[in-house]
Amino acid sequence: MNDLAKILGIDEAKVNIKSINDHAISFYIQTDIKPHSCPNCNALTSKVHDYRIQKIKDIPLQGKSCFLFLKKRRYHCSHCGKHFYKSYPFIVKYLHRTSRLTRWIASSFFDTLNIQQIANRANVSSHTVYQVLSTIHHSSSNLGEAISIDEFKGNVGTEKYQTIVVDPVKHRVFDVLYSRKGTCLVDYFKSLDQSKHMKVQYFSCDMNKTFIDLARIYFPNAKIVIDRYHFVRQVYWALENVRKRIQKRMLPSLRKYYKRSKSLITKRKAKLSNDNRAALELIPEYSEDLRKAHFIKELFVDILDENAYSKQRTLFSEWLREVENSGIEEFKAAITAFRNNYKYILNSLKYRHISNGPTEGFNNKIKVLKRISYGVRNFKYFRNRILMAMA
Repeated sequence: MNDLAKILGIDEAKVNIKSINDHAISFYIQTDIKPHSCPNCNALTSKVHDYRIQKIKDIPLQGKSCFLFLKKRRYHCSHCGKHFYKSYPFIVKYLHRTSRLTRWIASSFFDTLNIQQIANRANVSSHTVYQVLSTIHHSSSNLGEAISIDEFKGNVGTEKYQTIVVDPVKHRVFDVLYSRKGTCLVDYFKSLDQSKHMKVQYFSCDMNKTFIDLARIYFPNAKIVIDRYHFVRQVYWALENVRKRIQKRMLPSLRKYYKRSKSLITKRKAKLSNDNRAALELIPEYSEDLRKAHFIKELFVDILDENAYSKQRTLFSEWLREVENSGIEEFKAAITAFRNNYKYILNSLKYRHISNGPTEGFNNKIKVLKRISYGVRNFKYFRNRILMAMA
């Protein structure tokens, strides 16, 4: 094997430069005659029937397109009369590209490049890139001690929303499912070994009833943990709705001030500057409901900051009664959601290391992939791109 063969990663071949110009470099490749086994009868033969030159595309070399001109040898089997070509491990069978070019294209999916960018870099068509993408197979690995599940807007195929399954402890994507519908989720988790279900100790999700029912049925050993972000925002939504209601009744000049002062109400009071804290003291004076709503929010955040779980549990129960007795209409939806998922929210307070945080992070990366891909309608392509980019 000469130095050029080493550069091209080709064993047992003679390689010579065929041509070089500003845009491309070409190599001429030939191999020695050796006995080969006939694929039809397994008899050995060294008799050559004929030759043909095949043009093969390789990875770019020094910024130039790279082509290999292989002198392919066809053998004749004297035993059965069949003709067959010698196999070459560095070529993708039935395709005019090298195996390492295929691997090089596949490795590009780990980056957040769109299909055309990958095609340009590899000097191939976008069809070739999609072809490589479609051949990638991801098998489901073993579930960890914790899984996190969430939906995201993928707009793939006929489904608007897809589902992502994540290991929130090891921060890895386990799989991407075609839909968020219960039938799709049930079919998927039913297909996994029951032993995998039993190993899961924590199941993190939002307050979607479908997700919770799925956890109760298929993961009997898992503690269901409502992701903190999804129940905390219920309180902030209620506070914001109170502000909007009060704001609508105000004079236009005062209404504009309240709208601009939104951050004063939602931000932690302890984190406000002295000037902003003084401004905050004036806002609730116009409405008793707004004063109560802000007080409820502050109490709630104090509970989240409490270190002792036993104390958090007591304070949370008292907080629920406080809100129910406040009579503020906007908090009813939050209270109903909290009552329906009470023990799962307590699990969130108790098992703080489990959350949908990593899942939300992956969802943000998926948005980037969607944007650079200008929308992907084929789910297989979309799933492979996500799993490669998140690996």
